[in-house]
Amino acid sequence: MPAIHDLATRSVSFLHYLEQWYRNLPQVELATIVGDAPERVALCSIDMINGFCKEGPLAGPRVGALVEPVVQLFNRAYALGVRAFVLTQDTHDPATPEFASYPPHCVAGTAESQTIRELAELPFADQITVIEKNSLSSHIGTRFGAWLSEHPQIDTFVLVGDCTDLCVYTAAMHLRLEANALNLKRRVIVAANAVDTFDTPVTVARELGIYAHDGDLHHVMFLHHMAQNGVEVMNIV
Repeated sequence: MPAIHDLATRSVSFLHYLEQWYRNLPQVELATIVGDAPERVALCSIDMINGFCKEGPLAGPRVGALVEPVVQLFNRAYALGVRAFVLTQDTHDPATPEFASYPPHCVAGTAESQTIRELAELPFADQITVIEKNSLSSHIGTRFGAWLSEHPQIDTFVLVGDCTDLCVYTAAMHLRLEANALNLKRRVIVAANAVDTFDTPVTVARELGIYAHDGDLHHVMFLHHMAQNGVEVMNIV
């Protein structure tokens, strides 16, 4: 393992670069993305459920603040003619090994695992496909792969939700890497202004004996990493 010395000091210039990159993300109209082919666009929401937005050990204000912008994007996409809407969401088996890394959350059959009311009560909610998942991955052990096969006309995927560095990241990267591996024409777009992650300060982590998690750093770092690998990261306005 290579030795790492003075990481905090040596990373200052990169962090300044990263902050500037984030501030200069392109602002793109949703109508521009959809264009005149709404049938080729899918809006995919990741983990916009009660257990991350409203209640439970992993719910928090940063993710809760995503409810309004995510719902707005759904309504605007529908008005533009988009009809492919997917919600991938944690619906955990009580025995999942993931609970060795995170507190038990979003167990199947509980209120935490339910879609937030603001999405569930949309007038076109009956056209939304809900895909349950038992891990950070929207693809492994889920119906998402089958859904993709059933909708071959879709070549533009807009992702929103949480968490930027966990479930959003794995979903975006799988879509991008699958397209690369299979030579598929596909746009994978992450709406930077409609995704976020949680924050666990170092002081809190030390008190509780858990991993620290700087929300701002992880949010921007993983957006940058996705962009570096071909995911289009932008603010959708």
